[in-house]
Amino acid sequence: MEEIAESQYAGRRRAIPLAASGFFIASSIGGLGLIVQLYLKSLGASTFLISLVATLNSAGLLFGSWLWGTVSDRVKRRPLLGFLSLSLAALIGLLAFLPPVGVVLGTALFRFVFFSGFGTVAIAIISAASQENRRAKNLSYVSSARAFGFAIGNVAAGIALQELGFRNAFALSAMLPLIAFGLLRLLPSENPVVRRERVGAWRAVFSAGVADLFFATMLRQMATFGTFALLFVYMDSIGISPGVMGAISASNTATQVLALLLFGWLADRVGRRPIFLLGFSLSVVTPLVFVFAANLGGMVAGYVTLGLAFSSMYVGATAHIGDRVPHERHGQMMGLYESSRGLGGLFGPLIAGATVPAIGFRGMFLVMAGIAAIGLGVMVVGQASHRSKRLAGPE
Repeated sequence: MEEIAESQYAGRRRAIPLAASGFFIASSIGGLGLIVQLYLKSLGASTFLISLVATLNSAGLLFGSWLWGTVSDRVKRRPLLGFLSLSLAALIGLLAFLPPVGVVLGTALFRFVFFSGFGTVAIAIISAASQENRRAKNLSYVSSARAFGFAIGNVAAGIALQELGFRNAFALSAMLPLIAFGLLRLLPSENPVVRRERVGAWRAVFSAGVADLFFATMLRQMATFGTFALLFVYMDSIGISPGVMGAISASNTATQVLALLLFGWLADRVGRRPIFLLGFSLSVVTPLVFVFAANLGGMVAGYVTLGLAFSSMYVGATAHIGDRVPHERHGQMMGLYESSRGLGGLFGPLIAGATVPAIGFRGMFLVMAGIAAIGLGVMVVGQASHRSKRLAGPE
């Protein structure tokens, strides 16, 4: 009886300390997008170089998620999380020295290598420790805390930048991963997972029936990263101050705080597919909001729509993956899913940076909406194919 109870609550016992530490990690990263974009602008960097930061962030997400997800299936995960949080603090701390453009771009890449690793390892721990009927809810605790951290980070960054300047704003961000490191002591230790057989990573993706989800996520992320790669610059051009930008940006992650919990609860009851399909649909709507509402209210509406889109897509997709893969591969599969998001983010900002000079911001938003619509189409066709195979049954 005690073993059953432990099995039921193992995921929650790990979710609480991971949510707390993830909050501070996300707070440190959440405001850096605003500060870095405006810092590069103050150095006279072009819009292409500023948008390149988002591309490098995505490259870090692509590589770091796969790397640390794979490593986490072979080593103890709590020490690994400690290493990632300390490395992140050091990389953010470099920005407090107000380096030139080249160093800012380089740290953007490596910062996301370690940040993406922390998130990937955290969700792998929760997914592997959770029963199927509690998996989405447990994952939503960590995702919601991370969203709350992003919201607080965005608000604090805008205020800190106005009151303290670039140097102190960067230094403040660097302190937060150190707090996360201390909170990891509350996480129960665990032994590394022993993999039963060696199977190629992408072969495992196809055999689990989640290849369409990975590809559609890549397209969705391409559209999302492209839409937001230059949005702070766009808001600056229409007269919105940095402090207000931070509050607007925080409306996205503030929405996610409750939406992730709600969609996690729903995904355990109505199924994963309706939830993540809703997320892909709302991802098409998000850039269209910016097309038709180039004002303060439109900016808030766009960020709130993004919050709902991400929440439903992410919690539904990660729970679905956790259902389909064996426990000994949760780290690698979650890492590959995050990498698919990073792969899309590589190209979206580059497309945005190249199209804005030619067709303007509104034209760029329309292009991104079209890319998101293709991703939704891939997902709808893929799910219809899976449904047909299930109805047909074994040959």
